[in-house]
Amino acid sequence: MHIKPHMRFLLLTALSASTLLISACSAPPKKVVLPADDFLSTDVFSQSFPGTDQEACEAARRALLSQGYVIQEARDALVRGRKNFQAESDVHVQIEFHVTCAPNARGSNSSTVFANAVRDRYTLKRVKESASIGVGVLGSVSLPYSSSVESLVRVASETIPSKQFYARFFGLMERYIDNSFYPQQQDTQEMDSAAVEVVPVR
Repeated sequence: MHIKPHMRFLLLTALSASTLLISACSAPPKKVVLPADDFLSTDVFSQSFPGTDQEACEAARRALLSQGYVIQEARDALVRGRKNFQAESDVHVQIEFHVTCAPNARGSNSSTVFANAVRDRYTLKRVKESASIGVGVLGSVSLPYSSSVESLVRVASETIPSKQFYARFFGLMERYIDNSFYPQQQDTQEMDSAAVEVVPVR
């Protein structure tokens, strides 16, 4: 059977399209790859402190306040604070800090502080709106006058994984822990200050 050239072209095009469609349907769906949590390290998000859990969380609350965090919630064993950053003119960053304090054992005078900070990133989005008026039977008629409405849209969210970030926070907490819990460290500091001139850290 003789097939005209233009019909042959259409037939080949249809066969190619069907082949691509079949291959696309048979392709396996993409899997969402989650970050690996090996649960091996325990010194990134937690640190042990002397004193009760209430005293540890109070030190955490004061540490956050000293860095400009707004305290959203403060209880005996829970502190939650938030801080805003303006990274760029249209980019807004927000860090929400969560601190939980738990006694190490019943009757012990030490507790463990668990901290994690979630960083959210927002971008300014502008949505145009056109004005409209009602004109009797015709219904609403759009006018050429338009206005833009700006709103912040969250584009990213992650738990900060930096060990140095939490180490600085725990180090700041130690300043607000009662010095009576560090008798040996206090005596050592007094001996060092008597022998060597202390240079203030800037």
